[in-house]
Amino acid sequence: MEQDILALETFLPYRLNRAAEAISREFSKIYRDRFGLTRPEWRTLATLGEFGTMTATAIGEHSSMHKTKVSRAVAELESRQWLSRTLDAADRRIEHLALTKAGRSAYRELVPSAKAFEQRLVEKLAPEQNNGLLTGLAALERMLGLTALKQNDAEAVQNASGVAKDAADNGNHDRRRALGR
Repeated sequence: MEQDILALETFLPYRLNRAAEAISREFSKIYRDRFGLTRPEWRTLATLGEFGTMTATAIGEHSSMHKTKVSRAVAELESRQWLSRTLDAADRRIEHLALTKAGRSAYRELVPSAKAFEQRLVEKLAPEQNNGLLTGLAALERMLGLTALKQNDAEAVQNASGVAKDAADNGNHDRRRALGR
């Protein structure tokens, strides 16, 4: 009879999801209280802040967000004038998204708070627990094909029809960092 019951409290996918949700909910207080951002808006802002110019599709793939959530987040960030869209010269169905000066400023303001939040989490674990957690997560991510930013995605970011160069000239990060070079 016990074989017919799934104890969620010991089921790894359930536990991972529950922990991730609780951590994400706690972290959301930082960006929600400071800027009134939703989770998808924060993820979009953070992804563009780290990698520079990207398409909405690339943002969705990188952050595991459905295209409708990315679309709404992009529209809201654009309405705040934190994000700009540039049509692709070769394929006008594609838009390259980049943070504006105001968007980069908001991102830079949130980065220290995000790092401090992460540090508070790490400090609650013994060093060997933290190392084990990071090693285990990395193994699961590799198994599931969830690398931080795949080589092809990073190259697409870097070569986005010249738009990435324009964004870099406006203060975005060096794309080599995204490529691990």
